[in-house]
Amino acid sequence: MQTTKIIKRYEKNPILEAKDIPYDATLIFNAGVVKHQGKYIMVFRNDYNYTKQGPFGFEGTNLGLAFSEDGIHWEVEKKPCFTLNNEEIIRAYDPRLTVIDGVCHMCFAVDTKHGIRGGIATTEDFETFDIKHMTAPDNRNMVLFPEKIDGKYVRLERPFTVYSRGGVDRFDMWISKSRDLVYWGESELLLAVEDVPFANDKIGPAAPPIKTEYGWLTTFHSVDIDQSRGKNGWENSWKKRYMAGIMLLDLKDPTKVIGMCKEPLLQPEASYERDGFRNDVIFPGGMILEVNGEVKIYYGAADTVECMATIHVNDLINLCRH
Repeated sequence: MQTTKIIKRYEKNPILEAKDIPYDATLIFNAGVVKHQGKYIMVFRNDYNYTKQGPFGFEGTNLGLAFSEDGIHWEVEKKPCFTLNNEEIIRAYDPRLTVIDGVCHMCFAVDTKHGIRGGIATTEDFETFDIKHMTAPDNRNMVLFPEKIDGKYVRLERPFTVYSRGGVDRFDMWISKSRDLVYWGESELLLAVEDVPFANDKIGPAAPPIKTEYGWLTTFHSVDIDQSRGKNGWENSWKKRYMAGIMLLDLKDPTKVIGMCKEPLLQPEASYERDGFRNDVIFPGGMILEVNGEVKIYYGAADTVECMATIHVNDLINLCRH
């Protein structure tokens, strides 16, 4: 079963881009999306005012907020919803949304002067955020499962194990547990780069998992690197390609991978995925299972725009089980 034949990109992609934002915006991507209280909610990353100066090349980064009735057409709030400002923190980015027991939880990444950290916050109104946890460096790409398992919160994450993996990119996906969202442990390796046939550089979490009778459907991002690639974007050079994978985790013990598609679920093919700030990038951040079995997958494309693709949940399960 070829993934490219069963997953459908929304014909009017992208669904959100810089021109849709009522304040300074340049790159709109890597959004978290949930369906909560009858509405679709999106928190998106916005890198604004490209200067080419400094470590990131942008004047700043914030998180914006948008709502939708159908998950396709979005109304963007007039101002960003989340920033972190102190002398140590440089920026917060890459939100992931999960509703647990009726409360919206947001994971996010934080660049600081002394390393990259991951954070978890809860919110009821997307104006006030209660930060529950911040990791030690270096960790990010965290996502939460939408319910407790055996009385514990569960998260996927991607530590930056540079020294132990040869001093280069070789980052894998890990899983940790907590009873209170504050203190985390019981950490285990879940999936390694060498387990994924279409990765040679790094892998990590993508959208939060969704529950099915066969297991937790879980997306991940995979990266291959080819030094022969040219400039490939706005930067001086970009040698990487980001793709989306899909796997199935055991319902009662999500530390067990019980199935995985051996080819990418989504790989850069459309023009908006192949041409942007960084060419050839797909990064899922949200996945919603509708009552009719359709799964909406929201993803950043070329680190520039936010897009959507759809597929039936049974097809995703079959991809993993076969």
